[in-house]
Amino acid sequence: MNCVSRSLLLLCLTGGLLGACSARDLADLDRFMEEKRTQPGGIIAPLPTLKAYEAFAYSATNLRSPFDRPIEVRKTTQLQAIAAIKPDENRAKEFLEQFTLDSLLMVGTLARDKNNWTLIKDPEGGVHRVRAGNYLGRHHGKIVDMADTSVAVVEIVSDGTSEGWVERPRTIKLIGK
Repeated sequence: MNCVSRSLLLLCLTGGLLGACSARDLADLDRFMEEKRTQPGGIIAPLPTLKAYEAFAYSATNLRSPFDRPIEVRKTTQLQAIAAIKPDENRAKEFLEQFTLDSLLMVGTLARDKNNWTLIKDPEGGVHRVRAGNYLGRHHGKIVDMADTSVAVVEIVSDGTSEGWVERPRTIKLIGK
């Protein structure tokens, strides 16, 4: 079969299919449409009534904003003691101070040569020995106490003022406990 006869055959088949589509009887569609036109129209439900807006009167406008620091009245001696808290910027940084405290995990304890150590895992997978007095975390966290299932750390963080610092106790618990 050559190219011309194939084209002729394809043209004939296409014409036959188009002719079959046009010879279709649409009487059933006309009957359905006429039946729907004779039925009465539906009833549209009325719109719901809207309640009037009641304005809310906020009665705490004269109180301190919850986002502002509270004004605390302290004795002079307490203020002097708090003023003495500040991180030692001249101290050499330890390896675990580059990680956030939340990313460090306690994975165990170790007793060696009458020394007790705690094993801390960093986010990169390294395990490190630490003991009381070592620093870890980004906020000048110092280990103050070690137990079999936890490590107590005191961080020194800014209190929001330019020169103010406060101590914040934190705990790293043993994984699985």
